[in-house]
Amino acid sequence: MKYYSTNGKAPIADLSKAVVKGLAEDRGLYMPERIKKLPKEFFDTIETKSFQEIAYTVADAFFGEDVEAEALRKIVYDTLSFDCPVVKVKDNIYTLELFHGPTLAFKDVGARFMARLLQYFTSNTMDTSKPSINVLVATSGDTGSAVANGFLGVEGIHVYVLYPKGKVSKIQESQFTTLGKNITAIEVDGVFDDCQALVKSAFMDEELNT
Repeated sequence: MKYYSTNGKAPIADLSKAVVKGLAEDRGLYMPERIKKLPKEFFDTIETKSFQEIAYTVADAFFGEDVEAEALRKIVYDTLSFDCPVVKVKDNIYTLELFHGPTLAFKDVGARFMARLLQYFTSNTMDTSKPSINVLVATSGDTGSAVANGFLGVEGIHVYVLYPKGKVSKIQESQFTTLGKNITAIEVDGVFDDCQALVKSAFMDEELNT
């Protein structure tokens, strides 16, 4: 499957480039060119499937052309090692609770999936003589915790979390400053927008990317 930038000025990318680059050359976000329609049978039998089975079927519709079936299944099942219960709000209205992961943030789901997908695309091409791949993330709390935990211990990848000094809750700050290993937290004397600007500038820096 191919991916386009939401700003419409960057070249079309494959999944590997979209995952590794993270941000398109024109600072847009990558989106799939098409979304596959799931078969009627999937919806007719959905009540008989586990949460992980449902997630794998959906993931396969998006990524099955680019990721081997067993590898994708492992990525999905590792990502969703915790339950995301559907809770009734009132008649005919239900909510999917995504905050039961390791950092209690809904972003655990996306961050853990991203970490494993990035590892899949880089593990086969990684040159062990070169430094590890560096992941930069700006956060005001949830994102840093989820990304740091999702990438914790992932071989060949080092995460740098930029966060605004004195503007993150103590619990969330502890979640990404005490992990060690391949996680480095950097306190920035500014606000979240300053952290985000530093990360985006780094993404666009040709020498740094090389």
